[in-house]
Amino acid sequence: MNDSSSEINKLQEDFGGLVNNFGLEDKQMRLKELEAKSTDPNLWDDQENARAIMQELGDLKNEIEEFKSLKDEIQILAELTKDEDNSDLSKEFAALQKRFEKFKIKSYLSGPFDKKNALVTIHAGQGGTEAMDWSSMLFRMYSRFCERKGWDLETIAASPGEEAGFKSITFRVSGSYVYGYLKGEGGTHRLVRQSPFNADKLRQTSFALVEVLPEFDEADLPEVQMNDEDLDWQFYRSGGHGGQNVNKVSTAVRLTHKPSGIVVTAQTERFQERNRMYALNLLRAKLWALETKRREENIADIKGEYRPASWGNQIRSYVLHPYKMVKDLRTDYEVGNAESVLDGDLDGFIEEELKIGNKN
Repeated sequence: MNDSSSEINKLQEDFGGLVNNFGLEDKQMRLKELEAKSTDPNLWDDQENARAIMQELGDLKNEIEEFKSLKDEIQILAELTKDEDNSDLSKEFAALQKRFEKFKIKSYLSGPFDKKNALVTIHAGQGGTEAMDWSSMLFRMYSRFCERKGWDLETIAASPGEEAGFKSITFRVSGSYVYGYLKGEGGTHRLVRQSPFNADKLRQTSFALVEVLPEFDEADLPEVQMNDEDLDWQFYRSGGHGGQNVNKVSTAVRLTHKPSGIVVTAQTERFQERNRMYALNLLRAKLWALETKRREENIADIKGEYRPASWGNQIRSYVLHPYKMVKDLRTDYEVGNAESVLDGDLDGFIEEELKIGNKN
């Protein structure tokens, strides 16, 4: 029983350490604000805004309920450990400990943009067809991960490879704390395998760059100016999948920001207005990233919120031959079941990165 008492006491201490960071009073005030907005009869006049409000409202309710539930159940278990007749509470403690660890991981997502949706782009590196195929493998990996999380994924733009895969692909992920979870995925991903495109099946190393940016609307970044005279819009017919309207009408958008030279495209939606919105959001995020990079001397103020996904920033290695191993080079976290990782089992890698980021 002494062991049980010490374990539950440690759990109480750990939970107590999160109480201040959780900010229960602030969250309850925000909840009241959202509940008031949700009763506005004109709420659904702007469907995008309405969905964002309802999603935040649901997420916040769940967070507060889980916080209170954990607090109560930890207290109950602490009382039970004082009873000498309760000789085996190991199962209850293990279940509660597991819930607490999940709650603690989510508490790390406290950055100003962590609740945002994410805009993700995968670029094939040098290596021709091999690298383009690797880009498609990464896209599948993230698609499966998003399915596991219950997040929505929409492809915004894709440039297919001549033989296989993608030269680049950009997609939007929406859900609860998406950017917070995915931001650490930005960087270079390395694949080592026997080439399926070579008759001799030689070992091949391929690289792909993953960029992860938060999705902003205009109100989020008043300092990021996008004047109409600085924007060059081009409209064209989209190729590939998407139905007759996408292929026969000029719904695809190419947007150039003339002062910075940044070019973004959105081409997969059936309606031009939707593609225009995606292009503006993507440009806004890229301008934010550019400005953030320029202010690297002040990066400590936004530490963890943006790390340039440069080719020199290799974060993870996926080896399929001569052995199988996926290893994160920042945390040293590794998994021998490479197939499960490529099938979307990324939680361990992401949680370890969040822990490291929270310590720094």
